[in-house]
Amino acid sequence: MKFHAQKLTVTLFALLLLSAAPLYMMFAASAQAQTDKPFVVEYYYKAKWGHADEFITLFKKNHYPVLKKEIDLGRILQVHADQPRYHTTEDGRWDYRITIVFKNAAIANDNFDASEIIKQLYPDQDTYKKEEQRRFEILEAHWDLPVKDLDLSAK
Repeated sequence: MKFHAQKLTVTLFALLLLSAAPLYMMFAASAQAQTDKPFVVEYYYKAKWGHADEFITLFKKNHYPVLKKEIDLGRILQVHADQPRYHTTEDGRWDYRITIVFKNAAIANDNFDASEIIKQLYPDQDTYKKEEQRRFEILEAHWDLPVKDLDLSAK
């Protein structure tokens, strides 16, 4: 009886593996398709009142060139900025939205170390660090929002 139970267990396990193989193949194909797609993240910045211009000046001086280097490396496909045309309520207010289109989700989440780029672009590290500290001191809030396309014509 023990032999039949083992044979049955092995047979059931083999059937389970065979039935799971197509699901795994579909999952792997879907995951591959996702890694080949651009990955978009919107970065929102809310500066303290009266400091929005200072914030964007420091951003353009110290952070945007780093992002442009990442474009040159092929990690990032596009960077663009928006600001609201009119004001909103204070709780919903933001001053700048920086949208970064990464090559794919893996690159967007790979903990890339930009320190070598920063050293190359900014030999005066003391000034760079002070200005970056100031850029974040004048921020009231900052949040990141990964977004995806939504096909409204799909059923």
